[in-house]
Amino acid sequence: MDMTGWHVLYLLWLTAGAMDFLLHRASSIESTSGLRENTLHLVQLAILGFATVLWLCFRASPSLLAILLVLVCLHAVTGYWDTRVAYPKRAIRPLEQHVHSILDIAPWIAAGAVYWYIPKERTGAELTFEPAPSGLWLFTIVPALLLTVIPAALEFRRCLAYRALSRRQADVAG
Repeated sequence: MDMTGWHVLYLLWLTAGAMDFLLHRASSIESTSGLRENTLHLVQLAILGFATVLWLCFRASPSLLAILLVLVCLHAVTGYWDTRVAYPKRAIRPLEQHVHSILDIAPWIAAGAVYWYIPKERTGAELTFEPAPSGLWLFTIVPALLLTVIPAALEFRRCLAYRALSRRQADVAG
């Protein structure tokens, strides 16, 4: 697959992330699973953000792939934990489940893309610092901020505000 194909898949992945935050809003995450689930979303974003920065900083190699696979596994475990927190507290509708399918498989595909680009002669364990061109940094970071990081921050703010309101109402009632 050429780079344009990978770019399209990346944008689809981010769009699925944006859709997931819209679905959380529609299901009133702030009044159901709230801050606990949102915190897990932030952890998942941090894990994949760190993986993305590593990918942008280092040449494709078996060592980079191994680190990315550990991070993808950590993301998967956190995603399972996220679902365990959400499921008893709010309805996870079929559309959201399908969006989660994309969000679950995309990091594995991204790791596969790194494997695909490892030169065949690269078998060493070293990491080689070789930053990607600035255009790729911009293409990677700006859409991620707009489609996932900002919606996650807004969701966090809604969850915090709802929790504060609930505590004030409990204080008044109690």
